[in-house]
Amino acid sequence: MPFSLPGTIEPSRLNTAPHYQLITRPEQLAPLFAALDRSTEIALDTEADNLFRYKTRVCLLQIHAAGEIHLVDLLADLNLDALWPRLAAKPLVMHGSDYDLRLLWELCRFVPHSLFDTMFAAQLLSIPRFGLAALLETNFGVKLDKDHQKANWSQRPLDRDMLDYAAMDVFHLFALRDKLRADLVKLDRLPWLEQRCRWQMSVAKDGFTPPDEHSWRINGSEKLRGRGLSVLHALWHWREGWAEKLNTPPFKVVGNEMLGRIARAAEEGAPPEEVMRVNLGRRHDRLFPSLAEAIRRGFATDPHTLPRRERRRDFNPMTPDELARQDRIKADRDRLAAGLQLDPTLIATRTQLVQLARDPSSIEEVLLPWQAKLIKAEPAWRS
Repeated sequence: MPFSLPGTIEPSRLNTAPHYQLITRPEQLAPLFAALDRSTEIALDTEADNLFRYKTRVCLLQIHAAGEIHLVDLLADLNLDALWPRLAAKPLVMHGSDYDLRLLWELCRFVPHSLFDTMFAAQLLSIPRFGLAALLETNFGVKLDKDHQKANWSQRPLDRDMLDYAAMDVFHLFALRDKLRADLVKLDRLPWLEQRCRWQMSVAKDGFTPPDEHSWRINGSEKLRGRGLSVLHALWHWREGWAEKLNTPPFKVVGNEMLGRIARAAEEGAPPEEVMRVNLGRRHDRLFPSLAEAIRRGFATDPHTLPRRERRRDFNPMTPDELARQDRIKADRDRLAAGLQLDPTLIATRTQLVQLARDPSSIEEVLLPWQAKLIKAEPAWRS
């Protein structure tokens, strides 16, 4: 049976994988549901296959509740209708919850009751290395194998060391939460975290931004004006087609750096035959004929016929007064951040600075309450 976790963990067990139950069959769900019903809070994590599939799937759900750890195989034939309400009913402890919550929202419209995110807590404590592995090593001497972060979680069966790693991801979360929360209380920053976590739960319901007609505009495409733009457009759609066909992430077909290099060669006037002299590697030999065809299609396309970014009709350049106000607010933010030893973007991002410069009255909608209180207390804000 899974052991009950003590309040403190013996040093000899810190790097030892805890006992856990892997759930792959319907009859194994009852003990998990019983643990969730007994629990007052839940530590939660997910593992996905975004590095191995065209469309990401959530593959494993790690749950630490009532002293037990259960690993739920989300690729198994399980009816989990009774799981999600139980998880949503209890406070959650997670690390770097943004991606996980968006995945779970898109999977089953999951919304938690409340949240304590240990990554956000570490950031608000000005801890420079706020990844889970770094925090566990610093605070508890625990060393996680980072290689498993890039593992193929859709493979079955899962290796024992992968399951051990997955269990360790939630094993220490309660102890880490307790330490970080105590430090936040000392600095009177716990309300900051609570506001940030409520905001995270809300925006997670936006899910992931779907691709649109401008998704092909990779970094650096803004420098292209002529033939290179149409070649890039053709290559990007060629890559998407192969990625979907092969059921692999687009970057594993061809990386953005290679797409950009080919497009720049076309932009600089190289003929199609020269642009096609690209080495994709032996494993991509079978893709080359269709790549060459995509390049030819790009050369044959008038760049003026490509989808254009429409400037928002309500867009207006910032006025001199707004630019001056933005500079003042940024100076206030940077001074506050230095005094609090925080990353300035934790107080206000660049986009938020622009919003505030355009409409100072929107501060309560743009910023969290603690951020707005800091900014509004500055003399320059009232001037």
